[in-house]
Amino acid sequence: MTDQAETLRAIMRQRGQGAEETRRTRIITIASGKGGVGKTNVSTNMALAYAALGKKVILMDADLGLANVNVVLGIIPKYNLYHVIRKQKQMSDILMDTDYGIQIVAGASGFAKIANLNEDERQSFIEELYHLSHADVIIIDAGAGVSNNVLAFVGAADEAIIVTTPEPTAITDAYGIIKIIATEIDNLNLGLKLVVNRVKSVTEGKKVAERVINIAGQFLNLKVDYLGYIYDDPAVQQAILKQKPFLILDPKSKASICINQIAGRLEKVEYREGGGVGQFLKRLFRRLE
Repeated sequence: MTDQAETLRAIMRQRGQGAEETRRTRIITIASGKGGVGKTNVSTNMALAYAALGKKVILMDADLGLANVNVVLGIIPKYNLYHVIRKQKQMSDILMDTDYGIQIVAGASGFAKIANLNEDERQSFIEELYHLSHADVIIIDAGAGVSNNVLAFVGAADEAIIVTTPEPTAITDAYGIIKIIATEIDNLNLGLKLVVNRVKSVTEGKKVAERVINIAGQFLNLKVDYLGYIYDDPAVQQAILKQKPFLILDPKSKASICINQIAGRLEKVEYREGGGVGQFLKRLFRRLE
């Protein structure tokens, strides 16, 4: 057992007794095989959809290279995860309230890998993440691609959502990340789901999903659930330009209706057994060892 793993387990014993018994925080990681498929938009608006259901929601920007949740929300954070990792600030200092009924943790743009933290930095990071356990739902906007960070956040979550579009390259990359998840994450026991973004019709969304799901089942023996689609809606582009979530800018738009339906479907899914922030952290850092 590594010193880092021993430290983690000691922290779990000390810090994981109280809050985890009274609150079960649901962890949802949203990822994609490539950039430009609308992953951050999906993450942000899904967080708002959950908040509309009466949930306490934290949206965590875990893209440590090109963090941009704050850009979608039109917010300029003073501090971010980098300051927490470097012990310059506590999680409570960087956790930002928004006008949209959710809290956000801004990503540490330009910071390479959580896996490269030294033991002291990692212990501090773990302890700080416990300050998020007051939430009902934590939605993690992971980076695009298949870095160790992305795989760690996917493997540690209760549910992982892969976002793709009907573009052939996006479909190929979606299958690529699913394949790596299937082969690289031991004892995969999470709900792996697919969202098809920017579809022209219901039929197009179903066809794309069936293609990915069938290939994953045939060649990887992996079950992937089709969670839903989001229309290619002009309201989304308008929202991006105005730096407001489309769910707020036009709550009756096709895209907004789709995101509400997706959140509703997710809410009916059972929690992973032994969930919560403590179990999430155990799985996360087991992957990063």
